[in-house]
Amino acid sequence: MTRKIDADRDKHGCTRYLGIGVSPGRAVGQIAKVFPRVSEPRARFLPPESNADVEVQRIEKAAAETAENLALRADLATGQAAEVLATASQIAQDPALLDGASDLVRTRQLVPTRAVWEAAGMLADLLRDMGGYLAERALDVYDVRDRIIARLLGRPAPGLPTPDREYILWAADLAPSDAAQLDPKKVLGIVLLEGGPTSHTAIVSRELGIPAVVAAHGTASLKDGDLVLINGAAGTVTVDPSEEQITAAKRPVPRRDFSGTGQLRCGHHVPLLANISDAAGARAAAEVKAEGIGLFRTELWYLGSVEEPSLEDQVASYTEVFAAAPKGRIVVRTLDAGSDKPLPFMKMGHESNPALGVRGYRMNRKFPDILNRQLDAIAQAQRETGANVHVMAPMISTVAEANEFVDACRARGIAHAGVMVEVPSSALRAGQILASADFASIGTNDLSQYTMGADRLLGMLADLADPWHPAVLDLIDATCRGGAQQDRPVGVCGEAAADPALAVVLVGLGVSTLSMTPRSIPDVAAALSAVTLAEAREAAGVALAATGARSARQAVRDRLEVLTELGL
Repeated sequence: MTRKIDADRDKHGCTRYLGIGVSPGRAVGQIAKVFPRVSEPRARFLPPESNADVEVQRIEKAAAETAENLALRADLATGQAAEVLATASQIAQDPALLDGASDLVRTRQLVPTRAVWEAAGMLADLLRDMGGYLAERALDVYDVRDRIIARLLGRPAPGLPTPDREYILWAADLAPSDAAQLDPKKVLGIVLLEGGPTSHTAIVSRELGIPAVVAAHGTASLKDGDLVLINGAAGTVTVDPSEEQITAAKRPVPRRDFSGTGQLRCGHHVPLLANISDAAGARAAAEVKAEGIGLFRTELWYLGSVEEPSLEDQVASYTEVFAAAPKGRIVVRTLDAGSDKPLPFMKMGHESNPALGVRGYRMNRKFPDILNRQLDAIAQAQRETGANVHVMAPMISTVAEANEFVDACRARGIAHAGVMVEVPSSALRAGQILASADFASIGTNDLSQYTMGADRLLGMLADLADPWHPAVLDLIDATCRGGAQQDRPVGVCGEAAADPALAVVLVGLGVSTLSMTPRSIPDVAAALSAVTLAEAREAAGVALAATGARSARQAVRDRLEVLTELGL
C-alpha cells in the first residue's frame, strides 16, 4: 500500500505538511530527532565454552534493572504517564519475554542480545494478532526490548534527545515510556510520522499542554536543526516559516483559567468534567475547578495486582478518590478488562479476536462475582463519603445488557446507573437502552475504530480511526437523539472531548457534558464560550455534511474563525 504524502504550500509560499492535530497550540522551533532505537543484533551464537546459565543470568539482571528503573519513574509520575511507565515495568518482568529469551539461549545458543530481540518480536506479534488493548502493548514490548538490549551492551537507553535548547521533537513514533517523560519546559511541540488521535503521545501531550501533530507522513525528510512551525489544532507542520508567521506563532497566549462553569456565549450550560485514574488525578481535577469527574477508570488497581483486590482495599481506594474529587458528579466506569486486557487472576483462554471478544461488561458472563464485588465496594464508599456517584458499564451492546446492569446497581442502592456507548449497536438503539439506563457516555476512541473497522493504533489508518469522521458523528447524533427521546443526558468521555473545535460540534449534536484530561478544560471552555448554541448546531451540520474526517475538521475551523483568534 503506497502511503499518500499530504503537503501543499501556504499563502507565504512555505512547504506545509498535513497531519492530524491532537493537541492544540502553535510552536516554532528547531527539530530534534529521538535517539535511534537499538539496531537489530546479528544472529550470532555463543562460543562452545560459554555457560548458557551465566548468559541467562545476564538477561535476567538487565531486565530487572530495566523494570526497577521504569517503576521508579512511574512512582514519580501521575495520571496517564504513571500508568504507561508501570505497564512497561511489568513487561520487563513478563515471563513470556524472559522465558522466551532464556529458552533461545539454552536451546539455540543465541547470544543474549539476539535472544531478547527474537523473544520480544514473538511476544509483540502475538499481542498484535490479539488486537484491542493487547495490540497497544506491542509498542511497549519493543521499547522494553531496546532498553534491555542497551543494558546488555552497556549503552545508554534509547529515548528522547537532550539538546541544550528548547526544541520540536520529531519521531517516527514515540515509545509510550518516552511519551510519559516529555518535559514541557524543553519540548515546544511534537511531530510524529505515525501515531493516531488516541495514541499515548496524543493523550500525554494534551495532559502536558504540548502542541502535537501525528500521522504527518511527509515529514520523514526533516533533519535535526530544521526550523518548523506546528499548529496542533489544524494539524499542520510548516517548514522554514516566514518572519510574519514566526511572530504570530510566538505571540503570547493569555493563560486560561476555568471559572468552574462551562457555558456557551448564549448562557447554555455544558458541564466540563475530568477523566481520571486515581486520587492524584482527582486532585488535579479539583485544582482546575472541573465540575466533576466524567470518567473514573478503575483498571489501574486491577492491572497491577496478581490477585483480585479485596473488598476492603477497593472501598479504601474509592473512598480516597471520592474525597479528593471536585464537588459534583463522579462517574465511575466499572472494570474495563477482559480478553483484550487480561488480568493475572482471570483465566480468559485463547480468543482469535479479543477486540471483539469477552471484554468490558461481557466479562460478567464469565466472572460475575468480580463485577458484583466492585459494585459492592463502590456502593459502600458512596455511603461512607456521601459522594454523588454515578456508575457506568463499558462495552454495552444490547438493551438486555443495559437492563441487567441497571438492576445490579439498583439492588445496591446506586441511584445513577449508565452505559458507555462504544459500539454502533448501542448508538443505534440508544433510545431503547436509555429507557432504563439513567445516562449514556460516548467513548469516542472505541466508537471510532468499531465504526470504521480500523485499528486506532495503526498510523497508516489514522485518517480512518478519527472521531471527526462524519460516520462517527452520525452515530453520536443518533445517540443524542435517543437520549432526547427519553430525556436522558448523553456525555462524551473519549479523547474527542478535549479537541476545542470538536467539542463545539459535539455540543451542537446534542451532547450535554464533556469529560477530558484536566489540562484541556480551560481551552475547551474558551472555545465553547465563544459560540452560541445556534452556532454550535450550524458547525455540527457542516461536519455531518462533509465527506471525510479532514474535510469535516477544516470546514468547521473555516466556519469558526474565532478559534484561530483564540489560538485554538
